[in-house]
Amino acid sequence: MSYWNQFLWVIFPYMMIVMTIVGHIYRYSTDQMNWTAKSSEILESKRLRWGNLLFHYGIIFVFFGHILGLMVPKSFISDMGIDYKTYHDMAISFGGVAGIVTVIGIFLLLIRRYGNKRISSTSSFGDKFIVVLLFLIIGFGIYNTLFYNLYFGHFDYRSTISPWFRSLFIFSPDPGLMVNIPITYKIHVLLAFLTFGIWPFTRLIHIWSIPIAYIKRSHILYRRRCGEKQ
Repeated sequence: MSYWNQFLWVIFPYMMIVMTIVGHIYRYSTDQMNWTAKSSEILESKRLRWGNLLFHYGIIFVFFGHILGLMVPKSFISDMGIDYKTYHDMAISFGGVAGIVTVIGIFLLLIRRYGNKRISSTSSFGDKFIVVLLFLIIGFGIYNTLFYNLYFGHFDYRSTISPWFRSLFIFSPDPGLMVNIPITYKIHVLLAFLTFGIWPFTRLIHIWSIPIAYIKRSHILYRRRCGEKQ
């Protein structure tokens, strides 16, 4: 096993995992007040509205699709009576639709971030970098899901990427599983880990600021003071 394979499929993923854990702890300890994405709706709202809507709804389905594909063993799916062809067709159909929705959303946000002078001039380097990174990840993902599988032959990532990914969490990584996979899949995986590593230092951290407490918060009652005229 070469040094580069050891670095890319063992050292680098663990570096990114450590970076995101330490980074989140640091941001939580020192900068909780900025755990939100700075709003630029006042500068431009049309592309923001559609881009956010498509990206966020699409990425939810993409996320759960990845959880199913990476974390659930192939044997478990087979034991449920779902053969390879059925799983493959479902993955392309549902994953393709979710991917297309997501890539359209992130593309609208990308051209908004770079194409609108007011948005671009008020954006930080991190704001611009993360939207490009997300566009590349999603772009390679949709390419792998649709174009590679439809035009270049089927690739069963559940026999290579999935067991490698799970092996990271039991501290027994097997980089040999990643050596011979298609290059576009490798790029997709590496970009995903890079995003994971820089997550706490970008606007992506606002995902942890979802106001879940509002769901169970009591209603605010407005009453007229005693003796006060209406």
